[in-house]
Amino acid sequence: MRAKTKGGVPKKRKIVKGDRVRVIRGNYRDMEGTVLRVLPDKNRVVVEGVNVRKHHQRPSQANPEGGIASFEEPIHASNVMLIDPASGEPSRIRWRLEEDGTKERIAVRSGNPIPKPR
Repeated sequence: MRAKTKGGVPKKRKIVKGDRVRVIRGNYRDMEGTVLRVLPDKNRVVVEGVNVRKHHQRPSQANPEGGIASFEEPIHASNVMLIDPASGEPSRIRWRLEEDGTKERIAVRSGNPIPKPR
C-alpha cells in the first residue's frame, strides 16, 4: 500500500519520530507521550505508553523463562495532536517557508515555531 498522495506528490508528515503528542480520540484520550515510530504507508504512529498490548511468550532458548511481553501498538495519526512546547497545549500545525528555502513547522495556537526533535 502506498502513502496517500495529493496530486501525485506524497503528503508531508506533520508528526515525526521524537515529537511530543497528545491523544485526542479513543480509549487513551488526553494521554501524552513521545512518538516512537511513524508508519506513513498506513498513516499511523506508535506513541510511548499508549495502546499498550501484552503478548504471552512461551519459553525458548533465547528466553528460557517465557513470560508476558508488553509493547505499544500503532494508532491512527489523526487521533493525535502535536504539543506546542511554548504553551504545553495541543495545536494544529502550519508550514512556513523561510527565505533560505527551508520549511518550518508553526503552531497555529501560539504562532511559535516547533523545532524538529533530534
